[in-house]
Amino acid sequence: METPSVKMLETFDYPHSDDRYDEVYGNQSIMNDHWQHLLNGLKTLGVQGIQERHLKAERILRDDGATYNSSSTQLSTTWQLDPVPVLLGSEEWSVIEDGLLERSELFNLILKDLYGERELIRHGVIPPELVFSHPGFLRACHGVVLPGEHQLILHAADMVRDADGNMQVISDRTQAPSGAGYALENRTVMSRVLPSLFRDSHVHRLSLFFQTLRIKLNNLARHITTDQPRVVILTPGSYSETYFEHAYLANYLGYPLVQGSDLRVSNGYLWMKSLGEMERVDVVLRRIDDVFADPVELRSDSSLGVPGLLEVVRSGKVIIANPLGSGILENPVLLRYLPDIGMHFLGRKPQLASVKTYWCGDPQDLTYVLDNIKNLVIKPHFHKSGTQSIFGSRLDEKQQLALQHQLKTSPLSFVAQEYVRPSTTPTWSGNELVPRPTVLRSFSVASESAYRIMPGGLTRVGNSATSVSLSNQQGAFSKDTWILASETEKQSKPLRVAQPWTPPATKQPRAVFPCRVVENLFWMGRYAERAESALRLLRTVFVQFNSTYHMPDQTRQLLLRTVTQVTTTYPGFTGVDPELFAEPESELLAVILDTERNGSVCSNLNALITCSDQARDLLSADTQRVINDLRDEMAALTGELQAGLNAAPEEALDPLVTTLLALAGLWQESMVRGLGWRFMDMGRRVEKAIQAVRLLRSALVQVLPEDEQLRVLEAVLLSSETLITFRRRDNYDSDMERGLELLLNDSSNPRSVFYQVELLRQHLSELRSTAHGPGLEKEDRYLLEASSVIQLSTLEELVMHDDNQAIRGGLDQLLGRLEHLLQETSSQISSKYFDQVKVHQQFVRANWDEEL
Repeated sequence: METPSVKMLETFDYPHSDDRYDEVYGNQSIMNDHWQHLLNGLKTLGVQGIQERHLKAERILRDDGATYNSSSTQLSTTWQLDPVPVLLGSEEWSVIEDGLLERSELFNLILKDLYGERELIRHGVIPPELVFSHPGFLRACHGVVLPGEHQLILHAADMVRDADGNMQVISDRTQAPSGAGYALENRTVMSRVLPSLFRDSHVHRLSLFFQTLRIKLNNLARHITTDQPRVVILTPGSYSETYFEHAYLANYLGYPLVQGSDLRVSNGYLWMKSLGEMERVDVVLRRIDDVFADPVELRSDSSLGVPGLLEVVRSGKVIIANPLGSGILENPVLLRYLPDIGMHFLGRKPQLASVKTYWCGDPQDLTYVLDNIKNLVIKPHFHKSGTQSIFGSRLDEKQQLALQHQLKTSPLSFVAQEYVRPSTTPTWSGNELVPRPTVLRSFSVASESAYRIMPGGLTRVGNSATSVSLSNQQGAFSKDTWILASETEKQSKPLRVAQPWTPPATKQPRAVFPCRVVENLFWMGRYAERAESALRLLRTVFVQFNSTYHMPDQTRQLLLRTVTQVTTTYPGFTGVDPELFAEPESELLAVILDTERNGSVCSNLNALITCSDQARDLLSADTQRVINDLRDEMAALTGELQAGLNAAPEEALDPLVTTLLALAGLWQESMVRGLGWRFMDMGRRVEKAIQAVRLLRSALVQVLPEDEQLRVLEAVLLSSETLITFRRRDNYDSDMERGLELLLNDSSNPRSVFYQVELLRQHLSELRSTAHGPGLEKEDRYLLEASSVIQLSTLEELVMHDDNQAIRGGLDQLLGRLEHLLQETSSQISSKYFDQVKVHQQFVRANWDEEL
């Protein structure tokens, strides 16, 4: 329960807005009843209490990895959520809901008609240019029909209130409507931030909407096959603006998240590349635009889709939701003709009005637009990345003339809409509640008989009182939308769904995921161990250099060369440069911070984070939280080391080591022992063994005077976290023999090379579920040889050295062979499990539509 702030502000009130419709007051000076409970609760919390909950919401979103990627900068920012929700009463919402239901049905009829009989064109309801001049109309999709009455599975509508408080639709989204996942995340956060207010307000739940979506997709799959139907979610990848939502929905719905490279068409079906086999796909919930879906028949330069996909769709062997070609419904010109379309199909105009729209392709409309351009919003008829609405009121005379010329030159490509000034809603800004303009996006999903509307949706809020473009790309942030149950519904409806949905016949089959995801988990393990090894070594070197002990030049050079050879940041300290060895600070800083340098600490950590993004849908919330910690620690590291390496740099590296240890602990203790964990652990073991071999070879092959040799050996043991064990063991052999035994072939030491090799052999043995042909697989041979050469070698032979060359030849030869065998093992794993399907790409780019 929220605890009231100690400090209360008597003036903590929400001001009445006189110049536009406000959600709290409407057109009156008296507050609406359903807002009083919320605002009184916020007033009880006070400024400090609300600020604390705002920070808590930001922390939860950050820990959940909720991000929005800017398409212009490709930078990920934490999803922005205002701590004050938007409230709508049930009676008012029921009217809006009826209008949305009717609108979804109408758009479904339009979609069926445009790719079917085209009655709207034949009867003159809409001009043919509206359809055939629009890039969203895909002629190749004519005649493609989904099973059931509804072709349009998902539909979203953006709405604003006009000056009279009536909702008007300003745009529709029908290709791959985004925002539903963010709305669910907002609800999850708000129920934790304001639990008492949420509970007492009896807010309609969102879960039924997503359950309906899952039922619909599984029922669609049953039209393809009744034997373990498979549904996947197709994403453009981690650089998509809404990639978090794609992974979030994949997790919530329980479907694999795939990219175009994870799929292939073969033998007339669509397949997903999984480990050791191909899994047939029956339904694709796509999050990519129409034209990118098939580079053979649609956009030839697309790498996001699957070659030949459209042919499989036409044959009825796979279903895509929303169907390819539904982008034509996003044409804002349709809003201009929607009343006539409603009369044609329904015998009435739509209940939910659309904003007044003019099409420049109509001569009368064009004349009106040119004469009233200052009062209108100009939009392209085809929305694509980088295009923005143009507000005529914000143009100077020169810009207006240029825009008018553009409209005259390409009239079919532009529409104009009357500007509806959005209503305002209470928003937390500068430690006070202020009115901010809002737009509501609501969602509908087809069920077996009708559409189900999400109770509420995603509300976007302008970041200032004068904001006119309320898009996330323009800096808008979000609100949770609460639909408040009436008193009767409070008593009759439980807070939880009485009968949770568990469809017995369409249960998603055994958990499988694309090879790409498994490969990224494998490399997550490798990059994590690579970064940890480099950090431990650097930390040890700094401790040695900053001690009071005077280190001979030979030992100093050996340790610095070891840094370069272990991290592979060549040329580094491998050359003969006295100045570099005398002043190694800049090179050591580059080994840590230079993100453009392969092998550096930050480069490895960035690669780890990239791999985690690719496998986000398989990572737990705690794992995501630790990865976010890594991002924060990396950002802090640069600032801490800007002053150079003079002030205990090893302390600046400690938080990163600790965070990587926490990540390793989560993998070991919290991950289910499935294929994902197995390949991640295999990556860790391969890399840990390679790093240990490189460390031993770089630091211990060269012979030093006895005192210096022991110091280097102890530095290696300290870097490997085994120095205490070394010192406590019986002194029955030479120091070098005891150290090599501990680091190389001690089966009880979880950091020894032999320990990693044996675990790798166990993993590979578990992966072979069916018998193979006679003999061992290549990777088995490599690991068997590695295990054998370690066990057959004797410590006495390994520590022997050539006095003339001052190196331990036997040790050097053994470690060189081990590194080769481990690298070959990794390559064999990659070629066997990750490289089964090649990415196909056309040699010729043929964007004829754009040229025309």
